[in-house]
Amino acid sequence: MSLFKNRLAAAGAVVLLLLAVVAVCAPWIAPYDPLRVSLPDALLSPSGAHWLGTDQLGRDVLSRLIYGTRISLVIGILSVGIAVIVGSLVGALAGFYGGWLDGLLMRFVDTLLSIPTIFLLLAMIAMDPAERLQQLETVPLLGGVCRAVFAALDPQIVVVMSVIGLMSWMGVARLVRAELLTLKEREFVLAARVLGASSRRLIFAHLLPNAVAPVLVSATLGVGGAILTESVLSFLGLGVQPPTPSWGSILNEGRGTLGIAWWLTLSPGACILVTVLAFNLLGEGLRERFARR
Repeated sequence: MSLFKNRLAAAGAVVLLLLAVVAVCAPWIAPYDPLRVSLPDALLSPSGAHWLGTDQLGRDVLSRLIYGTRISLVIGILSVGIAVIVGSLVGALAGFYGGWLDGLLMRFVDTLLSIPTIFLLLAMIAMDPAERLQQLETVPLLGGVCRAVFAALDPQIVVVMSVIGLMSWMGVARLVRAELLTLKEREFVLAARVLGASSRRLIFAHLLPNAVAPVLVSATLGVGGAILTESVLSFLGLGVQPPTPSWGSILNEGRGTLGIAWWLTLSPGACILVTVLAFNLLGEGLRERFARR
């Protein structure tokens, strides 16, 4: 457990563990229903009854932040999962086969990296999730998967999660490609070739498992970035839509009352800061550990 010898990385891991517990136990931890409107209690300052005050509709801010933890962690982790899967496949194909396929895939990656991400995010977020689902239902197998995901999560959350994931895989692809360019010349790969291992087995059983270290570090850092991106989109009104509580939407709701209700912006801002910092500290700790190895 040399990772936890790094105190900052250990602190980040502890914070993330606490956030995960809060997300899972939100129905039992939250003192109030996050959607309950009580206009007589609007914009109450922090007190014993409402530790972080209330918003313009009298909803308890602490309860909304607790439930917003679920949204942020789900979007952050699942979007990075999408990015890792897509990026690993593209990088593995480019690094293993090389030649014209490597050039084609890497030029495609370069093209995507040259386009301002915010514009693509805004364009894709503007799509109607129900319309996108109807289109995907025509694809065998994929349609069933999409219906199951949409049934389990709010469609807007799925759209935000998918868009962030599909716009952040390029860095993972470059990492995996660079690793495979060196790994495929190692002795254990040559031995596997001599034993008759297929290309698919070489990629998925021998090469990708040995390229997991930089991908894991990138994924850990990427979760913090995905949470920050979701918060920005929700702050702009393009992410998770009200009344579903998310840290970005709570921050957006509080900007109009910043002068009289400071707690509406300070509380979600602090949550975003602490969470992103915790993921970055954990990622830095993982990077140092793998670098020593």
